[in-house]
Amino acid sequence: MSAFEANFDGLVGPTHNYAGLSYGNVASTGNQNVTANPKVAAKQGLAKMKALHDAGFKQGVLAPHERPSVATLRLLGFGGSDAEVIARADKEAPAILAACSSASTMWTANAATVSPSADTADGRVHFTPANLNNKFHRAIEHPTTGRILQAMFRDERHFAHHPALPAQMHFGDEGAANHTRFCAEYDKPGVEFFVFGQAAFDSRYPKPARFPARQTLEASQAIARLHGLKPEQVVYAQQDPETIDKGVFHNDVISVGNGNVLFHHEKSFLDQAAVLDELSRKLSAVGGQFIGIEVPESEVSVEEAVKSYLFNSQLLSKADGKLIIVVPEESRNIERVWHYLSKLTQSGGPIDEVRVFDLKQSMQNGGGPACLRLRVAMSDRELAAVNPAVLMNDTLFTTLNHWVDKHYRDRLGADDLADPQLLLECRTALDELTQILQLGSVYPFQLG
Repeated sequence: MSAFEANFDGLVGPTHNYAGLSYGNVASTGNQNVTANPKVAAKQGLAKMKALHDAGFKQGVLAPHERPSVATLRLLGFGGSDAEVIARADKEAPAILAACSSASTMWTANAATVSPSADTADGRVHFTPANLNNKFHRAIEHPTTGRILQAMFRDERHFAHHPALPAQMHFGDEGAANHTRFCAEYDKPGVEFFVFGQAAFDSRYPKPARFPARQTLEASQAIARLHGLKPEQVVYAQQDPETIDKGVFHNDVISVGNGNVLFHHEKSFLDQAAVLDELSRKLSAVGGQFIGIEVPESEVSVEEAVKSYLFNSQLLSKADGKLIIVVPEESRNIERVWHYLSKLTQSGGPIDEVRVFDLKQSMQNGGGPACLRLRVAMSDRELAAVNPAVLMNDTLFTTLNHWVDKHYRDRLGADDLADPQLLLECRTALDELTQILQLGSVYPFQLG
């Protein structure tokens, strides 16, 4: 194969903690104030990256952000030295300090939306960082995310970078967590599938009653235009509002796709039959045969899907054409979900293998295997243009584990966020990391 899907996993940052910041994400709010272990969290993520690399999949690393974000705190009126800024924020607005200390950039499915060169008008891979406007702690991410992506994918002959969409609710964009691409081959034209929670300018679309719908139709349409996608190769679908209200805050909590396969729940989309039919027709028009695997509510409920993160999984293409599904340990611990997976892999269908990873530290904050990775379909020539220092190998794995051992704490609670030493530890670690990954100056403290 001259083209393939590479996965770039988010490296968990030194301030990994459980602040319960993500309303609508049941796991995040349910584990608020649990003591976190940043060192274990980072090593769990690295172990998954290395295992998939060893299995023959293309695997890279995406760096975390500087936290707490002193620059953001200063914009909000907290002054003085860095230590004084943190102390004042802790005293006057501890919830804002917690938001500015979140390690949420670990979930790189929200970093950006990526369209491969086979789909775009100019024949380059296009990146648009997500504005993540629905949550303050995530809305501050995109400037640094954009710089990191440009440091990883530098060559303008192959890669095009767009700024995030306007930071306004009408264009709320959550990145690849609501985007999937279907194709017969990664270097052939495909169909890009955008899933939205609500339409900002059209009242005909229903909205969830309890939890926010984070992705708008208008944001998805804007990204398709920016990336130069052909309308006949794009499908838009709305999430079922009732499913959002059960904790399905992104589409990647209720469906996952790869190649020509969509693995999804019975309650994923409004007008689901019509959505699947459109995907089938448009993929057929570009030479692919769509395969939908629908999990019925009677076998796995939406609530079980959310608890297990069955669909917040990875589907990876093996050399024999079959797919492996990568799930968290929680999927094995729920009897009905594990029974379904066992039946699925023995059914003779395209998914014939399951791989389980312990990602408890991430899962307790509401992020599974799919949340932790950004997918980039590339050719061999495009991969050769990627910053090689971010690509996983034996040496990088060992180096990053030593780096984590050197810089990360093994306990972090809400009270620790006010410790000015934490900021110094984070900056020291990230300054070293930018040298390991050859990123240059990407963080505010490096830019001056």
